[in-house]
Amino acid sequence: MELEMQWDGNPNIELDVKTKVGVGLPIQVKNIGFTGVFRLIFRPLVDEFPCFGAVCYSLREKKNLDFKLKFVGGELSAIPGISDAIEETIRDAIEDSITWPVRQIITILPGDYSDLELKPVGTLDVKLIQAKGLTNKDIVGKSDPYAVLFIRPLRDRMKNSKTINNQLNPIWNEHFEFIVEDASTQYLTVRVFDDEGVQASEFIGVGQVALKDLEPGKVKDVWLKLVKDLVIQRDKKDRGQVHLELLYCPFGTESGFMNPYDPNFRLTLLEKALQTGIDGTEAADISKSGGPKKKDVIVRGVLSVTVIAAENLPAVDIMGKSDPFVVVIMKKSDQKNKTRVVNNTLNPVWNQTFDFVVEDGLHELLILEVWDHDTFGKDKMGRCIMTLTRVILEGEFTDTFTIDGAKSGKLHLNLKWNPRPIFRDELQRS
Repeated sequence: MELEMQWDGNPNIELDVKTKVGVGLPIQVKNIGFTGVFRLIFRPLVDEFPCFGAVCYSLREKKNLDFKLKFVGGELSAIPGISDAIEETIRDAIEDSITWPVRQIITILPGDYSDLELKPVGTLDVKLIQAKGLTNKDIVGKSDPYAVLFIRPLRDRMKNSKTINNQLNPIWNEHFEFIVEDASTQYLTVRVFDDEGVQASEFIGVGQVALKDLEPGKVKDVWLKLVKDLVIQRDKKDRGQVHLELLYCPFGTESGFMNPYDPNFRLTLLEKALQTGIDGTEAADISKSGGPKKKDVIVRGVLSVTVIAAENLPAVDIMGKSDPFVVVIMKKSDQKNKTRVVNNTLNPVWNQTFDFVVEDGLHELLILEVWDHDTFGKDKMGRCIMTLTRVILEGEFTDTFTIDGAKSGKLHLNLKWNPRPIFRDELQRS
């Protein structure tokens, strides 16, 4: 049963907020107004009156939440950045404490209702690859962006990226793992900020991905457009985009989904059963098992990159053509190769293959830069940046990629992986 409810009141709520420097701020919350749709679940159904054993309630849809903050003994607005930070924290806390799939259980009849409690159903592996065109928040120089990622806005579940100084097109190349409790209704949220040091960070923009749009076991490449507010999207200002790679894997070996970040992902079903039990429950908390952890997994192998062709490249030369070539780069290991130059064309064909020995495939980045060759120099047209997760998972694929930074153009590639997974302790022994 879903019911729309409204509540307005002026309770006396006082918060003791501790700052990073240890100073306490007494904050009063006043004039709370709330409207939302609540979901009530009556289960299990039983023969005994009132015919159900427990009631679960949860906020299914938050329509409006307003409140005022007051600094006891002064004006909160007099402290720069504090008001916004506290308001965001309060909203996050309210949202996570009661919003679906979080649910509160009221026992009506005696019994075990642990099956009604919120439980993990899978993991979401996220590669925060890069961002482009971020809003510059600094008067001198450029923004120092970092990202905050979460599915549930709990402080111990929110992940922070490193800060990239003085850059509006940062490359992070960071991996994060999240617990998923309801793939049909939950979202991955990414907030990007400008790091201001000891002062409060300035908000750049936010984006969201619905987990229901992800195909389990399949890597999805996403460009998220950043907005000012996910609910009220009146601001049409271009705040930049964030590039993510997402992989959702439900728990249980019977699902048949492989996760390259799982230390056991190349084991057979029999080996997994002998190691941790036939039901595959080790996935629920890998960190508690006696085996190697995700962060200890190194995937080594040989990556073969075939630069097949490009199409509709932008004209760079005076005569309306270009002399394109491609530089293929492995960022972490700093390996480079380049194709031959194809003269006087916007649709070059190369069909050249380059092999790279990769020592840490899960943390490597493949960068392909498209250049125009000139007698007196060269001009960069654009680039493609991708992780190796998909090719490690699929073994081989052929696909077409948009050239980022160019007015037009696509790059046709074939990637093939010849694997050998090892662990860090194996490297140390060798």
